[in-house]
Amino acid sequence: MRIISALLLCACAAVHAPRGGADEPSASRAAAPETLRAWVDARAGKGAPVHWISEGGVYDYPSGKKLLGMIGFDSSTAIWPDDPDGTVIHLTRKTYAYTDPVSGEVLAEYEGRPVEPIAYPYQLIRYRMRDGRIYGEVEQGVGDQVQRIKSRNGMQVRKLGRGTTAVTASVFLDFPIPGGNRYQAWENYDFFLHSDETVDEPHQLSWQRYGARPPFAGEGNAIYHLLSWRVESHEEFPPALLEWAEKEMPMWLRPPADLEEIRALQAGAAEDGWPQ
Repeated sequence: MRIISALLLCACAAVHAPRGGADEPSASRAAAPETLRAWVDARAGKGAPVHWISEGGVYDYPSGKKLLGMIGFDSSTAIWPDDPDGTVIHLTRKTYAYTDPVSGEVLAEYEGRPVEPIAYPYQLIRYRMRDGRIYGEVEQGVGDQVQRIKSRNGMQVRKLGRGTTAVTASVFLDFPIPGGNRYQAWENYDFFLHSDETVDEPHQLSWQRYGARPPFAGEGNAIYHLLSWRVESHEEFPPALLEWAEKEMPMWLRPPADLEEIRALQAGAAEDGWPQ
């Protein structure tokens, strides 16, 4: 299963409290700045796992022709530290399938070439608030390919009207990959966090990416765009997405249980996840 980069380095200023979730008492959560607490609650829940559903497409650049559709999700939870001054840990898995641009069927091949889903068996994100901003550090990969990528500038936060906060993270990627090449892309995340009384779903995200086409889709660059929203349970998944996940990606329907599971995945010792 191919693992490609789709990072989430998040920080924010003033956000609205999330809907749902099962509170777990935590002295550090209670003592955290309201900004940090509200962000973590919105992104990763308050105890019970939450999921962010995504759908969108891949478009040739510069023609704009739709090459592929995309569907997927992540499953997330948070661990608050014992020390109120410690970092908050966000545990997540994410997976996305490429689909036929017309029928929406999940693709197993494209013009005779095999198609594999994007699949992260884990991402470990640490959040810390400093000087009024939240900074994220992402840890991902396996073996000697484990990467630790830090947010340099935090997040831009804007109030939209009386009930919405826009949280924006722009990520500029440029790092070496096996074979002597470099991975270069730009990604932008716009989270829209609404007060509960203004919309039915208060957690929304628009994600864009400019970079190389998927390897199976030939040479050239593409624009990727996904719209995402949060759900509290598998019952709220779109039926076709849940059917695919249960059949092909069942591990991704739950977040990593703890740091021990992540260390096993990093070592390549877990039963499922990283390719051998």
